[in-house]
Amino acid sequence: MERFLVIHGPNLNLLGRRPAQVYGTLSLPQINRRLRQYARQHRINLEIVQSNVEGDIVNAIQAGAGFKGLVINPAGYTHTSVAIRDALEAAGVPAIEVHLTNISGREDFRRVSLTAAACMGQIAGLGWRGYLLALDFLREGSATLKRRR
Repeated sequence: MERFLVIHGPNLNLLGRRPAQVYGTLSLPQINRRLRQYARQHRINLEIVQSNVEGDIVNAIQAGAGFKGLVINPAGYTHTSVAIRDALEAAGVPAIEVHLTNISGREDFRRVSLTAAACMGQIAGLGWRGYLLALDFLREGSATLKRRR
């Protein structure tokens, strides 16, 4: 059975309480239930991690060597974390960066992703469904593309 890792970054544990017009109405447990349902339907092993701590996210990425792919929403660390970027580059696991919101249409400081360059691609602005699209790609299409540089 193929194994995939989903990492949710800081403050995503507050989904459902954050502004619905920006982040949607689903809580993180509701999103995770939908991701686990997807995993059952596609017969994949899915591990899901959420942390508000940068070092914990780095550790999760480093522990991901046995996974076929990694989906990460670095959240606020997207714009600040060289450590997460370096971990993604060193992991050797195909990764897709996901954002619930369209970071390109938000405040200037949110438009720059330090972590995206260490990933195969980025999905932003499609809400929780971006995670599903990333998993679909990693399951079906990742073998045809190399990580971008």
